[in-house]
Amino acid sequence: MTDEERERGAAATAVPGLITRQRAPENLEMPFSDVRDFLTPVEQLYVRSHFDVPHTDAATWRISIEGAVQRPFEIAHDELCGLPSRTLVALLECSGNGRLFLSPPEAGLQWELGAVGNIEWTGTPLWPLLERAGVEASAREVVLVGADQGEPRDPEPSTPGPIAFARSLPLEKASRPEVLLAHRMNGQPLTPRHGFPVRAVVAGWYAMASVKWLRRIVVVDRPFQGYFQTLTYSRWERRHGLPSLAAVGELQVKAQIARPAPHERVRAGSPVRVHGTAWSGDAAVTRVELSTNGGASWLEARLLDEPAPYTWRRWEITWQAPSQPGQRTLMARATDARGRTQPMQRDRDRRDGMISHVLPVEVEVG
Repeated sequence: MTDEERERGAAATAVPGLITRQRAPENLEMPFSDVRDFLTPVEQLYVRSHFDVPHTDAATWRISIEGAVQRPFEIAHDELCGLPSRTLVALLECSGNGRLFLSPPEAGLQWELGAVGNIEWTGTPLWPLLERAGVEASAREVVLVGADQGEPRDPEPSTPGPIAFARSLPLEKASRPEVLLAHRMNGQPLTPRHGFPVRAVVAGWYAMASVKWLRRIVVVDRPFQGYFQTLTYSRWERRHGLPSLAAVGELQVKAQIARPAPHERVRAGSPVRVHGTAWSGDAAVTRVELSTNGGASWLEARLLDEPAPYTWRRWEITWQAPSQPGQRTLMARATDARGRTQPMQRDRDRRDGMISHVLPVEVEVG
């Protein structure tokens, strides 16, 4: 299939109400100003694809558990769905969410604020399957491998032909109950765009860890150095003054303003409802604040949802718009239960991802 044919097919199946960031492979963003509910409707959840959506058939789908294990085996989709399951709400955020606002600009998909969503997932925890396989004492990481594959178009070093999308987890994270092999989202089977028939959900981590169309689970005895683990989805980590690449992992504390949207006009002298959502990794958000004067002072917003790890909390505050017309800047910041507060400045060591610093929203008062 040619690139032109792929683009025509993607255009024909574009989701109404979502913003197309790339047609082939399909990458779609939710307008963040549309956020209303605690759970994101499946049809509004952003779509992040590195390659074309693979052909999948639940009737023949099998996942292998292999590598540094004593009893490698395969499990069919029906058997997996019949195992004891867990349901939890977990937020997915692309590591590049907010990349459009970086200065200087970074390459990659130019996401605004909508590469994020809050979904109820149902699936079996990963660890019981690894226990069944008998993890070797030498094991260090668990590599999750999807059925999607191709040759990346990013301006990075070339790959040795087509590769599958794959990411690894440290054994400690892989053993936690919030890491699922999910087969349902918001009570319904996964959709093809979102990983049908089975995907990983790694709650509390950026979404690149939640590998879709899961085909293989490979236990390894050394750090995995795959393309999507090192050349992309990585950050600079400094030790003894020497920068080296480290994989992106845990979500950072963050608040985003849904409305007013950037450049939205609000009435001078009127009360304006400012609202949005805030999230962190494995700690619940405990406070959201709003500044209308460049961070000189902050007003505490009202949190609308119960505190919980792995999910967002909606928040709101009433702002009295000034009586004089002109441009005004709104900023929101969050703090979580571990005492971490959203930073004001961008950390350039994060390269093109992990965008969690406070983002100003310019609105027009008139």
